[in-house]
Amino acid sequence: MTNDSASAEKSQKLVTQGFLIPFILITSLFFLWGVAHGMLDTLNKHFQDMLHMSKAQSGMIQFSVYMAYFGMALPAGYFMKRFGYKRGIILGLSLFACGAFLIAATTSFESFWIFLICLFVMGCGLATLETAANPYTTKLGPKESAERRINFSQSFNGLAWVVGPLIGLFIYGRSSGVAGEKLSSMILPYSVIGGIVLLVAILFILTKLPEIKEEEIDDHASAEGISMGKPLIKQRHFVLGVVAQFCYVAAQTGVFSYLINFVTDVNQTPHFDVASGPYFLSIGFALFMIGRMSGSFLMRYFKPTRLLALYALMCCLLLPAVSIGAGWISLIALYGVFFFMSIMFPTIFALGIRDLGPKTKKASSFLVMSIVGGALFPPIMGLIADKYNMSVGFFAPIPFFAFILYYALKGSSVKN
Repeated sequence: MTNDSASAEKSQKLVTQGFLIPFILITSLFFLWGVAHGMLDTLNKHFQDMLHMSKAQSGMIQFSVYMAYFGMALPAGYFMKRFGYKRGIILGLSLFACGAFLIAATTSFESFWIFLICLFVMGCGLATLETAANPYTTKLGPKESAERRINFSQSFNGLAWVVGPLIGLFIYGRSSGVAGEKLSSMILPYSVIGGIVLLVAILFILTKLPEIKEEEIDDHASAEGISMGKPLIKQRHFVLGVVAQFCYVAAQTGVFSYLINFVTDVNQTPHFDVASGPYFLSIGFALFMIGRMSGSFLMRYFKPTRLLALYALMCCLLLPAVSIGAGWISLIALYGVFFFMSIMFPTIFALGIRDLGPKTKKASSFLVMSIVGGALFPPIMGLIADKYNMSVGFFAPIPFFAFILYYALKGSSVKN
């Protein structure tokens, strides 16, 4: 076998030999935090109804979780730089479980602010897990398949987002209007999630994981003359990647958070009852999952940057159709946005940390911090919806997808 054919065969591999078990364990984490996020996107409408809140106020649910990402990502990165990925994952799982148990224990207070504090704790755990799992996944196989590998793992994140709204159906169906019991339907789901996460943490404690070393410059970087000595702020593809990730998570969170409001808006034709909302969200997340799985497959044949550019362009074209309130056409267009958003987070992440060598863990922290876009944008989108209607609110994410299109075409290239 020639060197070229051997290199081509290697680049087609999803996971390096011997790393399959760690890859499966890490991929399970994507599923766990996907369930947590999928549930959150059903709770906006639940709190609006139970505690008589506006859309902008309920958007504080996402604000609380994504602010935790902003505050925790950098400390998590420093923790892992000192103690390694495995201990970082165990820390993240412990905080995740703690937050879930706190939510279950405090529902009787019926305090939105106490709920937000508990969500913040859980969000710190999610941030730590993402800071660890995303870069760790890219290192468990050939560099050439990094984008494909992280998209494959993130597909299980998409599958979990399908499950999350179904848990939301349980919460909706068992809701009570009695004082002191309005939020009691959340006790069982969050107790079960906390228990499962705790068991996974124990599994990680007992399992030996390879500690990936990133101190050495890879052969490709050396051949291209890429300087690993440059500070991160001067790594253009990384800096623009942080901005692109901020834009993506802002847009994604807004779209996810308000789909139920969109299909139940009385100004929308057709519109549906609130109890049906989680079903519609699950359909959207199923398309999101299909998009990630098919995207991972397509990256075997198309450059990730070209696929990212095409998908960002499609989101820019579909959102105006959502915003004009054209009935079923708008709903179908919104589902199209779910599909085309699918590959963006993992692809931007992999492109942003490309060729950063020993700076990978620190860079991953900043990319996770950029998830703060998900904290800032939903309340703004909610304000627009409160002032006009929910359809008009879907104009707001368009500029974010336009920047992602620029990043895919120009900003993601690694400069010497």
